[in-house]
Order: sequence, then structure tokens, then C-alpha cells
Amino acid sequence: MTQSSAGAAPHRPFGELRQVDAGDLTIGYVDAGPPDGDVVILLHGWPYDIHSFAEVVPLLTAAGRRVLVPYLRGFGTTRLRAADTARNGQSAALAADTLAFMDALGVRQATLGGFDWGGRTADVIAALWPERCRGLVAVSGYLIAGQESGRKPLPPKAELSWWYQFYFATERGRQGYAANVRDFARLIWHTASPRWDFDDATFDRSAASFENPDHVDVVIHNYRWRLGLAEGEPRYADVERRLAANPPVTVPTISLEGDANGAPHLDPSTYAGRFTGAYEHRTVSGGVGHNLPQEAPRAFADAVLQVAATR
Repeated sequence: MTQSSAGAAPHRPFGELRQVDAGDLTIGYVDAGPPDGDVVILLHGWPYDIHSFAEVVPLLTAAGRRVLVPYLRGFGTTRLRAADTARNGQSAALAADTLAFMDALGVRQATLGGFDWGGRTADVIAALWPERCRGLVAVSGYLIAGQESGRKPLPPKAELSWWYQFYFATERGRQGYAANVRDFARLIWHTASPRWDFDDATFDRSAASFENPDHVDVVIHNYRWRLGLAEGEPRYADVERRLAANPPVTVPTISLEGDANGAPHLDPSTYAGRFTGAYEHRTVSGGVGHNLPQEAPRAFADAVLQVAATR
């Protein structure tokens, strides 16, 4: 394991950004709060980054938690360590990254919180490795799904909301995304959070993380894999088979949903039964969209602290 600190980028609210070798990656991450505090790991989504948790982190550290916020593969200063490693965005790979990150830092167990890709990753770990997960805060609830479910057609209105998934399935879409990453991300921010009045500085701070050399490849693979149009790695086949069975989440969980989420999401009643441990769902009001931790940091932090205290 190697671990170092890099100088803070302009407008970074977290202080120094650290770097650690973990599995296939060297991962850029925030490490805030008391070193001996109970650990919370926060996982961002696409097209967002660690700054989704900029206001959540100080709320948690003030409560005595050690908070770790890693850049996912393809974002920020996280890099694949070997040139020949697949630029893989499948669910099992992202979960393996997080477990390797925990191992590299000597974290046996943590409370996990996330949204979008990060919410799915946290769900996977909570379901398959509950011994590593003290509790779970999951925006949009149970997001575990295998390739088979991704192949099934949805009603037309639901398919319309996934337009970019189909766009990414084409070579035109890959080239279009590569040429317009920032404009694409801004469009998704507006449509997924139609009532979030973010400014240019807020967007630019996160958009800098998309300048990662693996970003486009990882994003395109993620969405093509979901549709069954790209192969996963054989080493994750057993994990994906287990996930295809929709395993229950047994750890204490709070699911959250913004009342103005413009991204595709299920009604909480459809997934409540997947959480078989202590469970509560909360709808966060006030025009809160898809990027819930950044739009409603107090509601997100309160959920993390409550679930972390559940025995």
C-alpha cells in the first residue's frame, strides 16, 4: 500500500486530497474527521463527484465521525494502475474497488452512504458483504440489478427517461459524449434536479473531475454493460450471479428520495421488501432532486448518523 497527500485544488472544501493504492486503482479521496472515529464512506454518482458531499462531511465530522470520500474509477485523481486493465464500469467492479479501498486503509467496517452509481455500489456491498457494512443510506433505495433485468423493455414513458443509455449504446453516442462531456453533464444536472439552482462555480468544481483519462471509457462501459451490449470481466461472474438473484439487504438502512427527482427512479413501495433489517424510507421535500446529498445535506447527514447509531 502507498498513501500520500496531494495539494488541495482551488475551491476544494475538504482540505488536502489523499491518494492510496487499492486493488486495480490508485484512489483519490478525502479523509476528514478524527482518525479514531467510527468510519463513514460516501460514494458519489455520475455525472457528479466528491463535492456532492461538500456540506455533508463537516456535519458528520462535527459528530465525531471519520469520513472517507473516494473518487470512483474514471473520476478525479483516481486512476487505473495498469494500462491493460479493463476500463470496466460494471457494478461488481465498483464494489470491488470500494472493498479494496477499505482494505488499503485498514477499515474493517463502515457506514456506507451514496446515490446513483454510489448508491448502487453501497447496496451491493451491504447485500453481499454485510460484515463490512455497519449501516446503509441509499438514495433511491434498492438499485441492484443484473444484465438480465437491464435487457427487459420498459413502458415507453420509462424508456424515454433513459434516452442517454441508448445514446451511449451507439458509436455516435460515445463520440458525442467524449466531445461534450461538460455540456452533457450540465444537461443531466438540470434534468435530474430541475429545481436545483446551482451556479457555474459549483458545476465547474465537479466538472473538473471528468477530465480523467478513463472517464469516457468507464461511463460508456457502465451503460452498455447494463444493456447487455458489453461484456463484464470473468473474475466478477460469481458476484454478478449472486446480484441477479436480488439478494436482500439485512443491515440497518434508511432510503431517501427527493420530491423533485427528475432521474429515473422507482416508487419506494416497490423495493421496501428488499430491506429485511431495520428499515425506514424518507422523502425529502423542498424541490430536492437527484443529487440529494448536495441539495439537502442536512437530511442526508441526519440519516447517516441515525443509521450508524442503530444496533
